[in-house]
Amino acid sequence: MRGYRTNAHSKYDLKVHLIWVPKYRKRVLTGQVSMRVRDLLRQICMEHEVHIISGKVAADHLHMFVSYRPQMALSKLVQYLKGGSSRVLLQEFPHLRKRFWGRHLWARGYMAISSGNITDEMIQQYIEEQEGEPVDDSRFQIDSNS
Repeated sequence: MRGYRTNAHSKYDLKVHLIWVPKYRKRVLTGQVSMRVRDLLRQICMEHEVHIISGKVAADHLHMFVSYRPQMALSKLVQYLKGGSSRVLLQEFPHLRKRFWGRHLWARGYMAISSGNITDEMIQQYIEEQEGEPVDDSRFQIDSNS
């Protein structure tokens, strides 16, 4: 059986690949900074019941592949990861404070790529095979023209 996670009222398997970079894509995630950012991200994930499947810290970006709870918004998860790690890193490493004035270590955006074992076509086929009255697909679609 698949490795579904459960809580009181649901089973889930939500996974996402996250990528983000330091401001100006500066190559500062090396040495002690690299080790500390790994520790901080692990700690933040434990606090929020996020499972790290894999991850890698490169000199100018980082990757995390995580499994998270359905009650947590993905944007909130990224806020915890980036905000918490930035605050601590800037406090502990004075050379980072000089390079990243304005209390912002990370660039504004991030990339999130969902992961799954089924395709969109498989979901559509599954829905079509379910019992129930035939539905006119055009009535069920949300459109900006309506």
